[in-house]
Amino acid sequence: MRVIAGIARSVPLITPRGLETRPTSDQIKETLFNMLQGYTEGANFLDLYAGSGQIGIEALSRGAEFAAFVEKSDEAVKCIKANVDKTKFADKSMILKLEVLSGIRTLELEKKRFDIVFLDPPYNQGLEQGILTALVGSAILNDEVIIIVEASKNTDFSFVDYLGLKIVKDKIYKNNRHLFLRKNNLESKLWQTIK
Repeated sequence: MRVIAGIARSVPLITPRGLETRPTSDQIKETLFNMLQGYTEGANFLDLYAGSGQIGIEALSRGAEFAAFVEKSDEAVKCIKANVDKTKFADKSMILKLEVLSGIRTLELEKKRFDIVFLDPPYNQGLEQGILTALVGSAILNDEVIIIVEASKNTDFSFVDYLGLKIVKDKIYKNNRHLFLRKNNLESKLWQTIK
């Protein structure tokens, strides 16, 4: 696993041992960031269920101003710390060793606000609705926020309308998907770049 593009391009990253985390493949990561092209520059990026931190680090490499990583696993947090040090992004990073809902509350207390949120919870455990509900009910989302959920292909997202979110794109891969969401009450020119 490596950083694909940007100022830390080709820097290898370490991943936690075992099956608790599920790293996003380089191919899927590249597709994701191609769709976000032009939006990561200067953005505040939130990586929930961060694992090795590779998604937030990729955003920093591509010009994000700041990234927060929320991860509860001891070993994964060690990997994130090692990876942000290796890529020289420690000064643009905040690492919270917390469960995701606690992380959202902590970021709210810290008065952090985000332009892009990426969440990759364990598949098929029904966690998406609770996390999205907490995000929408918090003060950490900027108006033009992009929320990307990585999930299994059969995950039900019929609830998002009730949360005031709109599906902008549903990118299906072989075994999973990336769902792009925005606030339902806001139409932005930025969304025209998500293809």
